[in-house]
Amino acid sequence: MTGSADLLGEANAVETPSGKGARDENFPVGSFLLPKALRPHVAAFYAFARAIDDIADDPALSDAEKANRLRAFDAALKGEPDYGAAFEKAHALRESMKATNVPTVHGSDLIAAFVQDCEKKRYQSWDELLGYCEKSANPVGRFLLDLHGEDRSGYRYSDALCTVLQIVNHLQDMKDDKKNLDRIYVIEPWLAEAGGALADIDAEAESPALRKTIDRMLDGCDALMVDARRLPFALKSRSLAMESAVIVKLAERLITLLRDCDPVAGRVALSKFDFACAGIAGAISGYFAAGKGA
Repeated sequence: MTGSADLLGEANAVETPSGKGARDENFPVGSFLLPKALRPHVAAFYAFARAIDDIADDPALSDAEKANRLRAFDAALKGEPDYGAAFEKAHALRESMKATNVPTVHGSDLIAAFVQDCEKKRYQSWDELLGYCEKSANPVGRFLLDLHGEDRSGYRYSDALCTVLQIVNHLQDMKDDKKNLDRIYVIEPWLAEAGGALADIDAEAESPALRKTIDRMLDGCDALMVDARRLPFALKSRSLAMESAVIVKLAERLITLLRDCDPVAGRVALSKFDFACAGIAGAISGYFAAGKGA
């Protein structure tokens, strides 16, 4: 692998920490709702995902350098030799997955998505965007289901929820993603059909065409939420059902906020009150949903 010999030292020779953490996410990470014994494994997965995401989003690195570092992380995750302390988060996740019998493919799929970010900057259809989310978002939910020993028939519902969370995050960050990384997840032909152009994202406020495109993408999210809402019922674990029900409530709130607010004028984000309301309502509904069957 190109440059691998230069990536074998300290972690800071490979990682590019952004300073972001669990508090910056749209969803709870390893919350108290999850079994205490599983929280370290969730933390290992999150630390790995955070490290590779920071590499992919570092504007100081070229796309080629990002891809090299990401592929080296994948090699370390798979246990290939010659990848040492610089890849401690990959090693930690591999050991965690080995201990819990969770396949490493979930980590490798995330890496594949971030490598794709280095190579593909525009999306031409809804299906194309969903294909990206299969790698960039869905592995998170699949990891959690596998970690809890859930039936993989639940993947369908967790995939829907994770995809919605990914797309609303793209809409939240569309301006910064375009400015800092030249990445645009807004579906370009839909924007053109509405009479707009990608330059609309750079404006001080959303154009009517961009608003129409955002709403069309949110309509797609609403369709996915039909399956996403079934996730808590598909789960045997009451704690995971409660956690997933909270996240469903947060996703619903984000969709509403993005319909009502302008993500070009300023980042649309959840408030502490939103988190509190979702936490209470979701925990209660998830408690009673567990094991009922999707």
